[in-house]
Amino acid sequence: MVEIVFAIPFIAGLIAFFLPKFLGRSLLVVIGAVHLTLSFRLWKNHPPAYFDQYFAVTPEGMLSLLVISLLFFLISIYTVGYLRESEIPSEGLFTGSMLVFLATMTMVTLSDHIMVMWIAIEATTLASAPLIYTHRSAASLEATWKYVLICSVGIAMALLGSVLVAFSMGQANSGTPLSFSALAGAAKTLDPVWLKAGFVFVLVGYGTKMGLAPMHTWLPDAHSEAPSPASALLSGVLLNCAYLGIFKTNKIMVAAGLQDFSGGILMVFGLLSILAAATFILKQNEYKRMLAYSSIENMGIIAFGTGVGGLGVYGAVICMLHHSLIKSSLFLSSGNILLGYGDRLIKNTGNLVKGMPRTFVAFFAGFAGIAGFPPFGIFIGEFCIVIAAFKAGFHVAVTVFILSLCVIFAGFANQVMKISFDETDTVIKMKESISMVWPQYLLLLTSLVLCFFIPDSLNQTISDAITAIGGGLK
Repeated sequence: MVEIVFAIPFIAGLIAFFLPKFLGRSLLVVIGAVHLTLSFRLWKNHPPAYFDQYFAVTPEGMLSLLVISLLFFLISIYTVGYLRESEIPSEGLFTGSMLVFLATMTMVTLSDHIMVMWIAIEATTLASAPLIYTHRSAASLEATWKYVLICSVGIAMALLGSVLVAFSMGQANSGTPLSFSALAGAAKTLDPVWLKAGFVFVLVGYGTKMGLAPMHTWLPDAHSEAPSPASALLSGVLLNCAYLGIFKTNKIMVAAGLQDFSGGILMVFGLLSILAAATFILKQNEYKRMLAYSSIENMGIIAFGTGVGGLGVYGAVICMLHHSLIKSSLFLSSGNILLGYGDRLIKNTGNLVKGMPRTFVAFFAGFAGIAGFPPFGIFIGEFCIVIAAFKAGFHVAVTVFILSLCVIFAGFANQVMKISFDETDTVIKMKESISMVWPQYLLLLTSLVLCFFIPDSLNQTISDAITAIGGGLK
């Protein structure tokens, strides 16, 4: 049952490469619905994996899988309308790559073996690279190569880190499986020197894929050049997959009593990422690149909160959930803006409130959510992280954290206001269809509902995930 969840979209993706346009688009939505159904069944029933030495249902994995599955289903519905409105060469390659990408990300969430996790995360790179090169331009080719090369170097470092974690087992644990759960159980007997070295390489390696500064340079180009449905997947769920690799390794560190070491490094990289976003977002002239730098900021927030520990871990997971929902909505709305105005430059847009009112509502609400306005969940997550940091005595770090967020908000708000309300003579080229607007609304509504009501089963999953690394509501 467990392996079926990623086997089905993988096989469907291979088939989609050879299907005509209509069937390929339909298959995208059908597999999205099937995957969502299977993911919920997996979450409720927790069946054992057939290859249980490699795969397992874990709380943190299920949390990521539910987000991936819901987002892919809604994005697939949007994609059908997007493909009708845009000209994409080799549409079969695009839809097939989307499905294979879903399969590899699902495999990441269900991986329990450190080497299978590494293989799955590397597979996400190979599956998503064709999505970035969809438009076949010189800029998209450059962005694709930058993405593949930088992420591959990072993944190579993660491989070295995984090997070093294996070395930490020594002779005394030679019979211990190389699974995250087994290593966490035997963490007290692992060599702390090898374990620390392994964590550093894993953090830098998977942090490259997660978009942490200073390894983030691939992200703005890739998100800017990819079609909007692909950008929504890259930002909304791919970054979470890389974070999952760091999260699971950090579980071993916490179990070994090395949380101060791993937490300090996570906080440093988190602050660097937020500062990098604050520096570059002020002068952005493209709205998709602006959203990409916002993703770097949010990955920094998540890393910082995880490093703080306690209530900060809870805030980080809340930020991860709501960032996925809201940022995916924003990238889908940016796809409408691009189709409507025919330009990625902010100066060539304007008056979105009158030209594309439905898209404006989704875009402006998404901005409010991602900027941390209450009652959206980003505000709740950031508030928890700030409280936890002050309680832990990280006064200087949290001050830098707050000031950087204020700078980012100012830059983001300035550009959003221009897009929304500046006068323009541009003629809108696209008529807003329902299928290209309501997925954004549903994503934002889901985020809003989760701010006021989290089902007990989902809350328990979050609690089980964060308890393993010292997180909680205290």
